[in-house]
Amino acid sequence: MGEYVLTVQYLTPLLDISTADVGGKRVLLRAELNVPFAPDTTDIADDSRIRATLPTLELLRKSNARTIVCTHIGRPRGKWVDELTVEPVRRRMADLLGCDVRNAGLVGSDHCRDVVDALQPGDVAILENLRFRLGEEGNEPSFVNALADLADIYVNDAFGASHRAHASIVGVPATVRERYAGLLLASENNALTEALQPSDGVSVAAVGGAKVADKLALIRSLAVRFDWVLAGGGMVKAFVDGRMYPESPPNEEAALALSLWQDEELRPKIVMPTHVKITSQFSPDAEFHGVDAANAHGPGKFILDIDGAAILEYKHLLEDASKIVWNGPMGVFEWPRFSGGTKAVAETIAANTTAFTLAGGGSTAEAISKFGLDGKLTHVSTGGGAALEFLEGKSLPGIAALTNER
Repeated sequence: MGEYVLTVQYLTPLLDISTADVGGKRVLLRAELNVPFAPDTTDIADDSRIRATLPTLELLRKSNARTIVCTHIGRPRGKWVDELTVEPVRRRMADLLGCDVRNAGLVGSDHCRDVVDALQPGDVAILENLRFRLGEEGNEPSFVNALADLADIYVNDAFGASHRAHASIVGVPATVRERYAGLLLASENNALTEALQPSDGVSVAAVGGAKVADKLALIRSLAVRFDWVLAGGGMVKAFVDGRMYPESPPNEEAALALSLWQDEELRPKIVMPTHVKITSQFSPDAEFHGVDAANAHGPGKFILDIDGAAILEYKHLLEDASKIVWNGPMGVFEWPRFSGGTKAVAETIAANTTAFTLAGGGSTAEAISKFGLDGKLTHVSTGGGAALEFLEGKSLPGIAALTNER
């Protein structure tokens, strides 16, 4: 299978906005405010992304910057969509900041220019959804120039979007001379970089999820760096099937799992659960059986959680670790009957107060909140796909754009 080489590009802290003189200057702040809305409404269901960028916003206000916030919401594909305007975000941001936040409208419009020109030191405005224009996702020069023309200083605080090579992520920092990381992005970069550094003690990664295809590169990269990689979630079925039918894997997922398992350098580090809960249907009320994982192969069987001895083994390895990275649940934790494995892993990680502990991925963060463990880990990443690519050792375009020389 050959040697797998992990490349980590970000070995030094980024220059963040706290080091800049922003007084009276126009600061274009790219934030990640793609908030979820309650079904069939424009009511914000979760404002955590707005709250996450508040430290940067408050610093800019305190430092008398003239702040212009920009973000995307949803996938309008270059068209105006009433349900995806920034107005609900603007109102919530104003409430949290305790000040007026002006809606600057579409980039390039006369209204946008008038609002930005009228900003006074300490004022805040927000541009309309960047993806209402095709130039954002296409990184089109005319759109980049329209954005860059609003800024004396560019700040990227949108870690969750920094794996996208879009105009506001890579085009503007290539144009605006002064560019900095926001406090959130700098924190994410530092924590994820720390997670991938060599450890003095035992390092353990726990990787779950439904599909091996989504986590194959992550497992490979972590197996290079960590002592143990604990596998969980629905993707365990692919490993079971691949190992049982090595001559003719029953599907692509099993073939991918088998290719990883046959890597003689990485296989000794990958820990598969010895016991699992299996069902014959994917349902929260499905009858389950706790079985030896080796007996969970074949069609018509779903692995919905780790079980028994596997939980005890995973807990033991996590308790002794000095560094832990967790990405992906151990089972369908949203369903009470299949939440035991994820809950045990989450509580064990949170209880290891002497270790550096990092969790990444949207479902992982949801599990931490579900089990009342907010604030118990060293760092919980706000970026799903971005954190995954970082941990895979990939270069994130948004971070590279802040460090590239002109």
